[in-house]
Parts: sequence; C-alpha cells; structure tokens
Amino acid sequence: MSKPIIATASLAGCFGCHMSVLDIDDRILTLIDLVEFHKSPIDDIKTFSKICDVGLIEGGCCNSENVETLREFRKNCKVLVSVGECAIMGGLPAMRNGIPVKDCLEEAYLHCPTVDPADRMIPNDPELPIILDKVYPCHEVVKIDAFLPGCPPSAELIWKALVALVEGKPLDLTYDLVKFD
Repeated sequence: MSKPIIATASLAGCFGCHMSVLDIDDRILTLIDLVEFHKSPIDDIKTFSKICDVGLIEGGCCNSENVETLREFRKNCKVLVSVGECAIMGGLPAMRNGIPVKDCLEEAYLHCPTVDPADRMIPNDPELPIILDKVYPCHEVVKIDAFLPGCPPSAELIWKALVALVEGKPLDLTYDLVKFD
C-alpha cells in the first residue's frame, strides 16, 4: 500500500509555518513513515510529477508568482490546506494593502535612507514577478479545503491535522489546539 503524498510551499510569508512542521520534533520520523513528501522544501523537490493527497500552503499571494504557485498546488493536490495567518488572512504582508503599490515601491527603492543615492531605481526586470494591488489570502484565489490558524500554528495542531488528513478522518480542531490566550 502506498503512502499518502504531501506537498508544501511558502508564498508571501516568513516560513514560520514550515518551522512548526519541524517543531513536531521526533514525531517527524513517524510522519516520514506515514507519508511521502513531494514538492516541498523539506525534500527539495521543486516540481510536481504526481498528484498529491494533501497540499499545505503558507503565506498569502502578493505577486504573480505566488498566484501561479497556488493555482498549481490547487490543480495537483486533492486537499489543499491554508496554514497560518498569512495564508488565511494575508498576515503581516497585508499591512501594505492600504497603500498603493507605487508608493510602496517608491518608499523601498527611492526614498529609503539606506539606499545609496546612486542606486535609486525601481527594479523593472521582466523576469521579476508582478506585484499585485494587495496581498490576497489563499481562499480568495483558489478553493481551500481546510484552515490551520496561528502565527505560526502550533506544532501540535499541524501534527494532529496532518495525521487526520492522511488517515482520512475529519479535522478535530479543538479549542486547546487553536487558542491564542
């Protein structure tokens, strides 16, 4: 019998949710016995070569590359899970949502006191992803099947959710797993 296949990715965020996966400590060995990681920084596979049972996405969508990655995950994952506040609500990157992109770019590249005056220019290489008008939570771009809240979610929440998902059981997100007090 083959193992369930899991894919993970980080979009516009800090990679803290992936760190919480690693924070399951020695249970990572049990997880490796339960699942096969595919297209994840955990195993450094960069492209999909098969359909995955569960996809974990952290971070929101702030540029065209994030949207493309998220759509690719939706297409290649049977169950897609938004992990963390950035994926669920845009998180800290969404603090720029009330500021026009032009103003953000000018502040970062033209008016910032740490930029050398000789280097003041807004990058415009065609290979750079296009910055979106705002940071979008994942569910505003594709259908999301489950949400794991937190900044980052606790290792225990991620562990219990992953085990339930790969065993085909419903997520039982009890208050003690998702509380913030």
